[in-house]
Amino acid sequence: MNIYARFETAFRRAPDTAALICPEGEDWTYARLLAEINRAGAALAAWGVGVGDRVLVQAEKTPEAVAVYLACVKSGAVYVPINTAYTKPEVEYFIADCQPALFVASRRFDADVTVAVLDDDGAGSYWRGAAAAPVLAVDRADDDLAAIIYTSGTTGRPKGAMLTHGNLISNVEVLCAAWGWREDDVLLHALPIFHVHGLFVALHCAFFNATPVILQKRFDVAALVEELPRATVLMGVPTFYTRLLNHASFDATSCRNMRVFISGSAPLTEQTSAAFEQRTGLRILERYGMSETLMNTSNPLAGERVAGTVGFALPGIAVRVTDDDGHELPRGEVGNIELRGPNVFKGYWQRPERTAEEFRADGFFVTGDLGTMDGEGRLTIVGRAKDLVISGGYNVYPKEVEALLDEMPEVVESAVIGVPHPDFGEAVVAVVVADDGVDQARVDRFLGQRLARYKHPKRVVRVDELPRNAMGKVQKHVLRETYADVLET
Repeated sequence: MNIYARFETAFRRAPDTAALICPEGEDWTYARLLAEINRAGAALAAWGVGVGDRVLVQAEKTPEAVAVYLACVKSGAVYVPINTAYTKPEVEYFIADCQPALFVASRRFDADVTVAVLDDDGAGSYWRGAAAAPVLAVDRADDDLAAIIYTSGTTGRPKGAMLTHGNLISNVEVLCAAWGWREDDVLLHALPIFHVHGLFVALHCAFFNATPVILQKRFDVAALVEELPRATVLMGVPTFYTRLLNHASFDATSCRNMRVFISGSAPLTEQTSAAFEQRTGLRILERYGMSETLMNTSNPLAGERVAGTVGFALPGIAVRVTDDDGHELPRGEVGNIELRGPNVFKGYWQRPERTAEEFRADGFFVTGDLGTMDGEGRLTIVGRAKDLVISGGYNVYPKEVEALLDEMPEVVESAVIGVPHPDFGEAVVAVVVADDGVDQARVDRFLGQRLARYKHPKRVVRVDELPRNAMGKVQKHVLRETYADVLET
């Protein structure tokens, strides 16, 4: 059940196929990738890394870093990637929490743990000279850990979601079928590889089929447009698609070989979806996943893709919308999104009490997301439970207000938050990226008969851009902190 063994079977069938195409460096075939995985595995063993040991990795996006990941999983170690932007104090928290046997970093790091350094250019100096003799993948059970992915930590300290080999295998099998992965697919990869989206969704789909990956070090819209003609699949966050639409050279010709554009990690607005289809003739496929569960739902590859929804539950996954006691609600009502299936994580690392709090007695995981399900089973996410605004006793779902604000021609994007109010408890505030003409009066007129008065923003704040994390999610906790006193001014 070691997921790496499934990858290696595919790799050995296609040794001369391009594996990692590197616009800024040397391309690797699958034969080369196999050799580097073996070399990295030998180096890990020399560093004393054993089965079940955690390997903390903060490395730039290079072919060598990909080989480190695959070598860890092959050897039975537990891979723990973290954001390359984290500072030394933040890294020290992860070291203390997961207690790794080894910390692999892109540059030198002074820490109370064994540190293996990758060259800044990704040359992989820490395993230079290591033998590349092939060894078998370590046997792993369905329930054995493959990775720990730390959540973003928007409330409190980040928690490590424990993902098993069974979680990863079920996820890639379902996605390759749902998205119709083909032998001639070429993945254009511009996501970070320290996160579920870029690592376990994008790379795994390609590796499961031994198809080429155009590995871009970072998201650069001009570079993305340049590479699009030789790709067939792009997975991205909504920011990818809004920036593509703003690029003069992006058009239907750029997308002539594209089979599917997939979006996730943050909500895609209906306006962006419609504009993208008008420009390219292609409709973005939106799906829903999270660190703790990998992918849960997807709009269909063949069939109607409804903008604003995240589609249907993937095969083998149960999705329900419930009240706070876990009772399923009638279709169309807003409630808690809960999940059960082979994709759902084992729990939070060293936090059994927190794990128990997040699961129902019947095994459903409470995601913390709020949503509705229509009569056909399509899921729509309306926001995070913690983002719900309760104003004067009435519930205000931020996405409902944001969707209308985004329809304003002057508004590029919006984020709705709740801030303290002496009378209502909380009041709605809209933070918008918009033209100068957008002010309180303009928003009130536009919302007019479109929205109940208690849902109207009490204050509209214009900004140049919204704060986002590495995966493009708007950091509403930052906005709530920044504008906590906005109604007092």
